[in-house]
Amino acid sequence: MIYLLLADLVVLAHFAFVVFAVLGGLLVLRWQWIAWLHLPAAIWAAGIEFGGWICPLTWLEDWLVAMAGGVRDQAAFVERYIVPVLYPAGLTRGIQIAMGFAVIMINLGIYGVFLPRAWRKSHTRD
Repeated sequence: MIYLLLADLVVLAHFAFVVFAVLGGLLVLRWQWIAWLHLPAAIWAAGIEFGGWICPLTWLEDWLVAMAGGVRDQAAFVERYIVPVLYPAGLTRGIQIAMGFAVIMINLGIYGVFLPRAWRKSHTRD
């Protein structure tokens, strides 16, 4: 039971990391220091997709589930709603590459369009 709980916590942390990697640049609009955390996270996420690698958090999740006997509760919230987002059915190498480009393009948009506007706005005098 404890292993499944830990596996769910890792899945939730994994999901939070993915959301941060994709959209964390929006936090930089408010707190510029977050860029020091966000940029490496976005690069890591894109690199995982481009390389076709398995994230270490996935290995940890799999190990925890195996320690729990290899069976998860299919009706549980995390298993039903979060896991399919992290591990979509029918994931192909082409989709992985597209997801890597999506991470890059979304963040280029945030850093290239919104951040300069926010910076100019915060540095102009009325």
